[in-house]
Amino acid sequence: MSGLLSRADLEHLVAAGEVDTVVVAFTDMQGRLVGKRVSGAFFVDQVAAHGAECCSYLLAVDVDVNTVPGYAMSNWETGYGDMVMTPDLSTLRRIPWQPGTALVISDLSWADGKPVAVSPRAILRRQLDRLRDRGLTADVATELEFIVFDQSYRQAWASAYRDMTPASDYNIDYAIMASSRMEPLLRDIRLGMQGAGLRVEAIKGECNNGQQEIGFRYDEALITCDNHAIYKNGAKEIADQHGKSLTFMAKYDEREGNSCHIHLSLRDADGTAVFADADQPHGMSATFRSFVAGLLAGLRELTLFFAPNINSYKRFAEGSFAPTAVAWGLDNRTCALRVVGHGSSIRVECRVPGGDVNQYLAVAAVIAGGLYGVEQGLELGEPYAGNAYQAGDVERLPTTLAESAKVFGSSELAHAAFGDDVVAHYLNNARVELTAFNAAVTDWERIRSFERL
Repeated sequence: MSGLLSRADLEHLVAAGEVDTVVVAFTDMQGRLVGKRVSGAFFVDQVAAHGAECCSYLLAVDVDVNTVPGYAMSNWETGYGDMVMTPDLSTLRRIPWQPGTALVISDLSWADGKPVAVSPRAILRRQLDRLRDRGLTADVATELEFIVFDQSYRQAWASAYRDMTPASDYNIDYAIMASSRMEPLLRDIRLGMQGAGLRVEAIKGECNNGQQEIGFRYDEALITCDNHAIYKNGAKEIADQHGKSLTFMAKYDEREGNSCHIHLSLRDADGTAVFADADQPHGMSATFRSFVAGLLAGLRELTLFFAPNINSYKRFAEGSFAPTAVAWGLDNRTCALRVVGHGSSIRVECRVPGGDVNQYLAVAAVIAGGLYGVEQGLELGEPYAGNAYQAGDVERLPTTLAESAKVFGSSELAHAAFGDDVVAHYLNNARVELTAFNAAVTDWERIRSFERL
């Protein structure tokens, strides 16, 4: 695939002076690429085979990279030691928007070689292993939306993100002309991702001002999640080079939020689509029905992995195309789970995650919920027909991070699928976020209270 490199390719490019820097990175709890830039020669000589060290606190800090209490794997008592970033050379690629640069995604381990169990990529790998034990693989696509602004990131920071100017003035859903104003930036993002080995399908305007969605072709779950990280980081870097900024936050304003719908299907060892059965109702196989039933049954308990931040829950608004009801439907965008496609392309779309999601954790949660249904042989009820926002007979998604953390912490499904250490780690992440938010005094409070209360 264009952009992807073998180790021999990289050695040739480094020797020729065409690549001088390799970004060695992984995705942290907040879904960000973190790591090191190392010289191309040093990567070839040392890092490719032996990895590179980084501080363990990178999986035990808040969004501001402050050390915070409550993490068993990294704290002052343990001395904040190192982890090893071991490059997964199957992810090695050129990064066209950064001159002379390649990038590789890493797995994390301790000095004794044991994997860092709470790392997002490791959490997904364990769920993929559970599928593999059944002779199955998962194909996944993530639909990530963002909003473009005319200000640069540094200008936005200096203004405390006030008085930002979106790159369009009105709803541009599917609009060609209005989106064309952003095309110099959007084209560079598309071409950059293509040059980095991602397979771009299409781009379209969305409902909010300045909002866009670039779609990429589905792939195996781990590849899709790695590509998601590269795309999200790269889109921001390219926007910065254009003197603009873009945000993936779940709910930027009171209009439509940024979603990250996750499409997933399963294949067996022969490549056969496991979810398809033309002789069954709606073309859904028995395995597919149990998978959706399990995901539906565990949706509330696993919402923390779909909506990890305070802001995530503001996206769950009636009539916003973001779900509120724990329901499934056939091509029904008012439901949390939407079954789409026909024949071998039939799949489940989980509409719960927003643009702020950690994709590894979210895909791991979809698989864990689905496998719960398959293992328990759960029966799927009839699809919801009509407006699920108005449904009075179905459960609702958690409406706050505090509620979501509570049900996640007490979930037998989560403990069994991910392990007690993972559940405790991400519960602490939620507590850190809640503590920070509850201590903050917002503009809304000042405007409401300064004079009138």
